[in-house]
Amino acid sequence: MVNKDGAMVLTDYDGTVVWQTNTSSTDVDHAELMDSGNLVMRDQGGNILWQSFDHPTDTLLPTQPVTATAKLVSADLSHPSSYYTLRFDDHYILSLAYDGPEISNLYWPNPDLSSWMNYRISYNISRRGVLDNLGQFIASDNTSFVSADWGPGIKRRLTLDYDGNLRLYSLNDSDGRWSVSWMAFSQPCDIHGLCGWNGICVYTPVPGCSCPPGYVAQDLSDWSKGCKPTFNISCGGSDQRMGFVRLPQTDFWGSDLNYIPSTSLDDCAALCLATCPCLAFEYKFDNNGCFLKSVLLNGKTVPGYPGIAHLKVPESFLSETISYDSHTEALDCNASSTQVKVLIFDSDVHSNGGKATMWYYYYGFLAAFFLIEVCFIAFGWWFMARKQSTQSEIWAAEEGYRVVTNHFRRFNYKELGKATKNFKDELGHGRYASVYKGILHDKRIVAVKKLKDVKQGEDEFETEVSVIGRIYHMNLVRVWGVCSERKHRMLVYEYVENGSLAMFLFGNKGLLQWDQRYKIAVGVAKGLAYLHHECLDWIIHCDVKPENILLDQDFEPKISDFGVAKLLHRDQIDPNVSKVRGTRGYTAPEWASNIPINEKVDVYSYGVVLLELVMGLRTSELAANGSGDAEAALRQLVWTIREKLKYGDQSWIAGFVDSKLNGNIVHSEVSLMLEVSAMCMEKERSLRPSMNDIVQKFLFLPCN
Repeated sequence: MVNKDGAMVLTDYDGTVVWQTNTSSTDVDHAELMDSGNLVMRDQGGNILWQSFDHPTDTLLPTQPVTATAKLVSADLSHPSSYYTLRFDDHYILSLAYDGPEISNLYWPNPDLSSWMNYRISYNISRRGVLDNLGQFIASDNTSFVSADWGPGIKRRLTLDYDGNLRLYSLNDSDGRWSVSWMAFSQPCDIHGLCGWNGICVYTPVPGCSCPPGYVAQDLSDWSKGCKPTFNISCGGSDQRMGFVRLPQTDFWGSDLNYIPSTSLDDCAALCLATCPCLAFEYKFDNNGCFLKSVLLNGKTVPGYPGIAHLKVPESFLSETISYDSHTEALDCNASSTQVKVLIFDSDVHSNGGKATMWYYYYGFLAAFFLIEVCFIAFGWWFMARKQSTQSEIWAAEEGYRVVTNHFRRFNYKELGKATKNFKDELGHGRYASVYKGILHDKRIVAVKKLKDVKQGEDEFETEVSVIGRIYHMNLVRVWGVCSERKHRMLVYEYVENGSLAMFLFGNKGLLQWDQRYKIAVGVAKGLAYLHHECLDWIIHCDVKPENILLDQDFEPKISDFGVAKLLHRDQIDPNVSKVRGTRGYTAPEWASNIPINEKVDVYSYGVVLLELVMGLRTSELAANGSGDAEAALRQLVWTIREKLKYGDQSWIAGFVDSKLNGNIVHSEVSLMLEVSAMCMEKERSLRPSMNDIVQKFLFLPCN
């Protein structure tokens, strides 16, 4: 109710005030609940005196902003000791923070990287972030993410859950259930403070919390309270002798008393023993670094981590289990020997009364159900194979992949035939496929790529689906779904209005002005940088050329055609990538040699595209007035560009740029594009820059 003082008040059954607004104006006329979920109080003139959107708790609704003064705070009645917030930090970066009673630190974006390495803009003018009605979140510091089910008509909420993970939920109208459509952390152990003081987050393989040897849990029902030691460490003249418990592949992030680089393990142990506040030390073998720890927080054990944590414990504790040397490791322990309780991070589960302690029954039931389902599927497959053998041609991974990538949709051949008017309006064609324009039943205009020859094109189809199911970026063409029905293999793309870059540069589609060309160069660089450095897997395109760069109505570039893309694991190279891919004139020199291919082949192709953007003609045409060898002419041109740029003379640039521009160019931008192009087209691939380096060059172009 609204009382006579102008405050909205919520009371208990006995009249006790449970909550009230901070308004005290007598001008309040009425309260109104908007369709957006915003509760507002207005005066007689309709002016807003107070609104709930200015006071979020743990959830943001679409169009509700997070600002400099409005932050999210995790809240859960069953976990009152959750200390997580979403707020703008002192550098104006939107961050997730662990704000505990004794310590506070940021854990998202990656605190080990600078703001520009996290692709954030610090010290921007405003502090504001908002989730729109389509499922995309954008903030003033360049924070951006999108829901997996991006599109209109879906109710969503952005919630900071009790476990410190920021999740975007979408409502299923048919059953009223909320499902996660995006989350900040796919690996929960990266969240700070998750297992509390002295606790260690482990994967078993599901995320769980454990206490190291000599420690016990404070509260098994709430692991955020952490662990407490079963021993005392005394300092100041005590005769108590100390040793260490060894925890392989374990890290306690932050709270470093000291860092000593390039030292030995024994010296590191001796230094910790001599320092009373040192509770543990961490030794990293990749750089022989020694980290002395004053606090045991943010602990996690991750396979492959190049460090070992050593916990300081009394000699009496060690002697009860195993003999020791006070200056070396006394006990080799791993997660299996510590006290472990499995954490359930699904918000639907944690709100049902805390029954996660019976996790082994839950997984046992799942295992039995899975076994029955496998038998049922196997019988069904055998029955269908007898009935109609041609059905076995359907790609086996299609159904599973549809479930994993729920933003995809499965189309049938009849539906796409109707959308494209029986494949009449052809937008273009290639070696293995043709592309047709279509209109879906919801009025969306799409481009349908239809493979011509299943035997030759199925590998391309499967590669494209495996790649596009993992990516989304404004400079990459969005794929709405797939069709795999008998011999038909098709992909449904978003329709990009202006067609390909090649149609403008080498055709008669129209003239691209210089600002548009520069915008295209930067956009393509961002798209390739995303593929190379930001995807969960290392993705190389292998066929970067103007035909595969599409332009939307605002001439924003979108990279398309991942049919020859090769998916690799990070930090690995694939020896099977030996067959020459791509298009002659854009392929890097290493394709002709017998060496494994990496992402630098895309960098070389990008350099060729930059050159063509500047000149307005294909590099293959350079030999028309020369020796007839296009590759030799291109090498000579690149050498000439390097020499001229070396001496800082820009008088030659105007005559080098596309004559159709009539000199309407920005010399500093042309010079930068030519410089980057020459760097990208280095014969030795180790000398070529990464796409991230190129993006940074474009972003920090000095003013004229």
